Amino acid sequence: MVACAPQPTQAQNAKHPLQVTTTVSMLTDLVRAIGGERVIVQGLMGPGVDPHLYKPTIGDVIKLDSADLVFYVGLHLEGRMAELFRNMGRAGKPVVGVGEAIDPSRLLKVSETEEAYDPHIWFDPTLWGEAAKITAQALGEADPEWRDIYRQNAEAYLAQLEALDAYIRERLAEIPAEQRVLITAHDAFGYFGARYGLEVIGLQGINTASEAGARDVQALAELIAARRIKAIFVETSVSPATLRAVQAAVRARGWSVAIGEALFSDALGDEGTPEGTYLGMMRHNVEAIVRGLR
Repeated sequence: MVACAPQPTQAQNAKHPLQVTTTVSMLTDLVRAIGGERVIVQGLMGPGVDPHLYKPTIGDVIKLDSADLVFYVGLHLEGRMAELFRNMGRAGKPVVGVGEAIDPSRLLKVSETEEAYDPHIWFDPTLWGEAAKITAQALGEADPEWRDIYRQNAEAYLAQLEALDAYIRERLAEIPAEQRVLITAHDAFGYFGARYGLEVIGLQGINTASEAGARDVQALAELIAARRIKAIFVETSVSPATLRAVQAAVRARGWSVAIGEALFSDALGDEGTPEGTYLGMMRHNVEAIVRGLR
């Protein structure tokens, strides 16, 4: 379907808003912020959806096929869709992997033995700023008449990210040094920890397709009890079952650890709520972490 689809021209784009399809909801929000009234954005993955395990439907393929421009994160975040995006690119569809366009020297490697990187770039506002610049450039190339507007929107968004970065530093400074340990269902917060000086531990790895075993649960429970960690955090897009098992194992060791408010990791909240935007999601997470660990 993708290979046979006619591709839009710049002249066609000039006559109507750009039809853009995105994968994860963080990207959907970003493209809307920078594209403004010039774009109509369809996101494939809504609240509570885990992109690591997401399997595209025929409806998704139709949305991708009809788009003038497609944005995805890449870096194996949308694991089951990687081949689809490669095929679309070969067929001439404008496809932008924003994570893969960032300088690799700024990314966190998953391991020392392979060229694989953590895809959760939105948890560092400075990296998300790079994603904003890449988005503005791609929109401007698809719609040159509005290139300056996209650039101006990106500059305004970067100012909001700078303010967010300062706010996060100020709030996290309230957590005692010995409690600056963020334990979550899967290892999505590496960039957040690196940026703001938190030790981050995920029960599962970078990809939720990996499963935590009984040995992992017991080892994490031992660490929590030994270090008297006050709270651990579930995620809205990951089952809380394994962290509840950790909580029970900690209790068996004579320490009580709370399960804090659910964090948004791989998906935003419902549209129309503060958590339904990237900026609101980050603020929610920060407040939840501060309340749990302080």
